[in-house]
Amino acid sequence: EIANILNVKRNTYSMWETENDIIPLKKLIKISEYFNVSIDYILELTDLYQYDNIKKFDYNLYLKRIKLVRKNNHTSQKELANYLNTTNSVISRYESGKTFILTLFLKEYAIFFNVSCDYLLGKKENETRI
Repeated sequence: EIANILNVKRNTYSMWETENDIIPLKKLIKISEYFNVSIDYILELTDLYQYDNIKKFDYNLYLKRIKLVRKNNHTSQKELANYLNTTNSVISRYESGKTFILTLFLKEYAIFFNVSCDYLLGKKENETRI
Protein backbone atom coordinates (compact mmCIF):
# COMPACT_ATOMS: atom_id res chain seq x y z
CA GLU A 1 0.00 0.00 0.00
CA ILE A 2 2.79 2.45 0.88
CA ALA A 3 4.62 1.59 -2.35
CA ASN A 4 1.46 2.54 -4.24
CA ILE A 5 1.18 5.81 -2.33
CA LEU A 6 4.79 6.62 -3.23
CA ASN A 7 4.33 5.41 -6.80
CA VAL A 8 7.23 2.94 -6.59
CA LYS A 9 7.56 -0.81 -6.91
CA ARG A 10 7.13 -2.91 -3.79
CA ASN A 11 10.69 -4.21 -3.92
CA THR A 12 11.99 -0.62 -4.13
CA TYR A 13 10.06 0.33 -1.00
CA SER A 14 11.19 -2.89 0.69
CA MET A 15 14.84 -1.96 0.03
CA TRP A 16 14.29 1.38 1.78
CA GLU A 17 12.46 -0.16 4.71
CA THR A 18 15.14 -2.82 5.27
CA GLU A 19 17.83 -0.13 4.97
CA ASN A 20 19.42 -1.78 1.94
CA ASP A 21 19.01 1.45 -0.01
CA ILE A 22 18.50 5.09 0.92
CA ILE A 23 15.09 6.57 0.28
CA PRO A 24 15.11 9.71 -1.88
CA LEU A 25 14.25 12.79 0.16
CA LYS A 26 11.17 13.63 -1.92
CA LYS A 27 9.72 10.19 -1.10
CA LEU A 28 10.67 10.56 2.56
CA ILE A 29 8.87 13.90 2.69
CA LYS A 30 5.79 12.26 1.18
CA ILE A 31 5.85 9.51 3.84
CA SER A 32 6.29 12.05 6.62
CA GLU A 33 3.34 14.09 5.40
CA TYR A 34 1.14 11.05 4.76
CA PHE A 35 1.70 9.68 8.29
CA ASN A 36 2.06 13.12 9.91
CA VAL A 37 5.43 12.22 11.43
CA SER A 38 8.58 14.32 11.60
CA ILE A 39 11.50 13.74 9.26
CA ASP A 40 13.76 13.97 12.32
CA TYR A 41 11.93 11.03 13.88
CA ILE A 42 12.12 8.92 10.72
CA LEU A 43 15.86 9.64 10.44
CA GLU A 44 16.31 8.78 14.14
CA LEU A 45 17.47 12.27 15.11
CA THR A 46 14.81 12.63 17.80
CA ASP A 47 12.43 10.51 19.87
CA LEU A 48 9.67 13.04 19.26
CA TYR A 49 7.20 11.49 16.80
CA GLN A 50 5.81 14.79 15.59
CA TYR A 51 6.21 18.49 16.23
CA ASP A 52 3.46 20.97 16.96
CA ASN A 53 2.32 23.09 14.02
CA ILE A 54 4.13 21.01 11.42
CA LYS A 55 3.65 22.26 7.86
CA LYS A 56 4.03 20.85 4.40
CA PHE A 57 7.43 20.93 2.76
CA ASP A 58 8.27 24.41 1.46
CA TYR A 59 10.84 24.29 -1.35
CA ASN A 60 11.61 28.03 -1.33
CA LEU A 61 12.05 28.10 2.43
CA TYR A 62 14.27 25.02 2.20
CA LEU A 63 16.56 26.80 -0.28
CA LYS A 64 16.81 29.84 1.98
CA ARG A 65 17.40 27.84 5.15
CA ILE A 66 20.13 25.48 3.98
CA LYS A 67 22.18 28.47 2.89
CA LEU A 68 21.25 30.66 5.88
CA VAL A 69 22.06 27.98 8.47
CA ARG A 70 25.46 27.40 6.89
CA LYS A 71 26.23 31.15 6.76
CA ASN A 72 24.93 31.81 10.29
CA ASN A 73 27.34 29.14 11.53
CA HIS A 74 30.23 30.85 9.71
CA THR A 75 30.91 27.77 7.62
CA SER A 76 32.12 27.94 4.05
CA GLN A 77 30.83 25.71 1.30
CA LYS A 78 34.28 24.14 1.23
CA GLU A 79 34.18 23.28 4.96
CA LEU A 80 30.72 21.76 4.61
CA ALA A 81 31.76 19.87 1.48
CA ASN A 82 34.75 18.43 3.33
CA TYR A 83 32.54 17.29 6.21
CA LEU A 84 30.08 15.67 3.78
CA ASN A 85 32.94 14.22 1.74
CA THR A 86 31.75 15.91 -1.44
CA THR A 87 32.69 18.95 -3.52
CA ASN A 88 31.97 22.67 -3.25
CA SER A 89 30.02 22.49 -6.50
CA VAL A 90 27.63 19.93 -5.00
CA ILE A 91 26.94 22.24 -2.05
CA SER A 92 26.50 25.16 -4.44
CA ARG A 93 24.04 23.15 -6.52
CA TYR A 94 22.03 22.30 -3.39
CA GLU A 95 21.92 25.92 -2.26
CA SER A 96 20.99 27.25 -5.71
CA GLY A 97 18.25 24.66 -6.19
CA LYS A 98 19.90 23.04 -9.21
CA THR A 99 20.01 19.73 -7.35
CA PHE A 100 17.83 18.47 -4.51
CA ILE A 101 19.85 17.47 -1.46
CA LEU A 102 20.34 13.76 -0.87
CA THR A 103 18.64 12.26 2.18
CA LEU A 104 21.94 11.17 3.72
CA PHE A 105 23.47 14.62 3.19
CA LEU A 106 20.44 16.31 4.76
CA LYS A 107 20.80 14.12 7.85
CA GLU A 108 24.54 14.81 8.10
CA TYR A 109 23.92 18.53 7.49
CA ALA A 110 21.43 18.56 10.38
CA ILE A 111 23.90 16.76 12.65
CA PHE A 112 26.77 19.06 11.68
CA PHE A 113 24.77 22.22 12.42
CA ASN A 114 22.66 20.66 15.21
CA VAL A 115 19.41 21.71 13.59
CA SER A 116 16.16 19.94 12.74
CA CYS A 117 15.70 18.49 9.25
CA ASP A 118 12.06 19.56 9.48
CA TYR A 119 13.22 23.15 10.07
CA LEU A 120 15.62 22.98 7.12
CA LEU A 121 12.81 21.71 4.89
CA GLY A 122 10.46 24.53 5.91
CA LYS A 123 8.12 22.13 7.71
CA LYS A 124 8.77 23.74 11.08
CA GLU A 125 9.08 27.39 12.06
CA ASN A 126 11.48 27.18 15.01
CA GLU A 127 15.13 26.29 14.53
CA THR A 128 14.87 23.27 16.82
CA ARG A 129 18.13 21.69 17.93
CA ILE A 130 18.45 17.95 17.56
